[in-house]
Amino acid sequence: MPVRFIKHVQMTTKIKIKNIPTGYQTFISNGRHGVLGDEPIGVKGTDLGFSPVEFLLAGVSMCKVATVRNVARRKGWKLGYVDAELSQTVTKQENGSLKTRVESAISIQGKITDEQRAYLIKEADNCYVTRIVRGEWEFVESQELKLEIETV
Repeated sequence: MPVRFIKHVQMTTKIKIKNIPTGYQTFISNGRHGVLGDEPIGVKGTDLGFSPVEFLLAGVSMCKVATVRNVARRKGWKLGYVDAELSQTVTKQENGSLKTRVESAISIQGKITDEQRAYLIKEADNCYVTRIVRGEWEFVESQELKLEIETV
């Protein structure tokens, strides 16, 4: 029997965060782009940016619509706008753990058949970020970040 090797793919993403004393305003950067995160006013934020849960849903949603467009391009199908709406509901279980239910709806404009549209939506539900979220996670305990202070 031949030996089969399973290729393990490792992809690393790095995000840098700077939280300022105002509300929960947080500057988020990947080294090329930056966005502002925050929390709603009701929890003493300033509501100037997405909350952490909104960022998570935005990542899943963007991956879904990008997957639709990617698959359509590979198939030669011409699409117009691709829109998605996601919502999540978190329920605390009896054992104290959290169960999250995510619902999504996707609108695909373009001259495609109902079968093609259904196929694209099914592909969207298997997008890379959704597979990451559904996959196994290992959270390593945080360590102190040592920053180099610049002097002027």
